[in-house]
Order: sequence, then C-alpha cells, then structure tokens
Amino acid sequence: MASPGKRAFLLRVKPEVLDAVERLAADELRSVNAQLEVLVREGLAKRGRLKKGEGEGKA
Repeated sequence: MASPGKRAFLLRVKPEVLDAVERLAADELRSVNAQLEVLVREGLAKRGRLKKGEGEGKA
C-alpha cells in the first residue's frame, strides 16, 4: 500500500535499468522506491517541471 499522500503505480523497466537503480540505491542507502523518486524529482527539476520546494520530502 502507498504511504499517506503518495500514489502507487506500476512501472515496467528493462532489467539492466532496474539493476543500475538497485546498485545506486544500495550505494546511497535508499530503497529502490526512494531512489526512483529521487531520480524522477531530479529529472523534473532539471527540466523546470517542479516549482521550488515542490516534490521535496524525505525519500
């Protein structure tokens, strides 16, 4: 079940992409879910799709 204030969804990725995310998550002491959220937020911020402070929180 999703955490309060969060929505769940299914994500299909190639095994090599998931492997890379798993390694990165381990290196940064995060869960795979938290790591994916960080990567998505970073990508959105880089593209100007998040307002200042939007999408921040503990991941």
